[in-house]
This record gives sequence, C-alpha cells and structure tokens, in this order.
Amino acid sequence: MFKALAIAGLSLSSLVISNIAQADWQLVNDKSQLSFVSIKKNSIAEANHFTNIEGKLSDKGEFSVNVDLTSAETLIPIRNERLTKLLFEADTFANAILTADLASQLSSIKKPGQYVLKGINAELDFHGNKKPLTIDVLVSSAENGDLSVSSFSPIIINSNDFAITEGIMELQKLAGLPSIATAVPVTFALTFKKQ
Repeated sequence: MFKALAIAGLSLSSLVISNIAQADWQLVNDKSQLSFVSIKKNSIAEANHFTNIEGKLSDKGEFSVNVDLTSAETLIPIRNERLTKLLFEADTFANAILTADLASQLSSIKKPGQYVLKGINAELDFHGNKKPLTIDVLVSSAENGDLSVSSFSPIIINSNDFAITEGIMELQKLAGLPSIATAVPVTFALTFKKQ
C-alpha cells in the first residue's frame, strides 16, 4: 500500500541534448505512466499507478514532473481514499517531485532515433522529506522530436526515508492485515511532446 512511493512527483532538471533542435517539451499524461507495487500478507503483490502526472522540459534543459498524490489508482475506491488521506496526507503534501540533472548523461543523443541508458543521481521530494536516489534511466528521442524517459530498473522507496511508516501501520490496522511491506518498487515510462 506504500504505493505512494510511486515516487510521486518526478522533477528532473537540466536536460541538454546535443545537436537536437532547441525546444520545449510537455509531458503527455495519457502516454505516460508511474506505477508502484504494494505487497501485503508477505506475498500478495498488487500493481497500482497514478492517473495524473504533469511535467515539462524547457529549451534550457529544465525538466520537471509532478505526481498528483490524490490520483492514486488501486482499483478499490476505499483504498484510494485511505492512501490519499492516511498515507500520503495529500491535504498537506499534494505532490511528489523528483529532480535530477541529466545533461551529461544525455550528451550522446545527437539526433532523433537515438537513445541512451545511464545511471543518474536524483532527489525525491515526498511527504515533506527529501532523499537522494540513484536511478537507471533509458532516454530516447523520436523522429518527431518527442522524448521518452523510462526507468530501466525499479526504484525502491523505503517508508522510513519519508516518514510514512506510521501511515502504513494505520492502513494495515484498518484493513485487518498481518503485514504491509514498507519498501515499494516504483517504475515510470514518460513521454514528452515537442512543443
């Protein structure tokens, strides 16, 4: 249920692509996905996602993605509501944001159709706490100038790092479960359209 980890709001900053025409890119919500897996009773895994994410990449390389934590979708309405109120505390912490500098990693993309797989240093701002993360990303450019940025391996988010363990325990109690994992794998696949 710690799905919240959906790493919510990704905000990558400073993305420069050599020899690709300068432009602004806007995240396409219906062609992007941020997913997280919750594990209960030690062995039951459930895939979940957020339905509302926003982001942009400027011609100066400033890249930001925000995850609306009230848009968690678990396919169970009461669970969505509990995640929003008890775990994410979205009234106070509405979004999750991830920031990173991708400039040097993407310098090898020189024309449309190319891609690069690199490890990046990032920072996740979630539930009022910030933590550095190392993420493997696959970035590719399309012939029309659009970009895709995807996680190449899952990002593991630990509840203790973001002060949400208490919220997980509350969810566990309300659901009458013997356990809910406090570490959650998160993945993303984002499409940015050239403006």
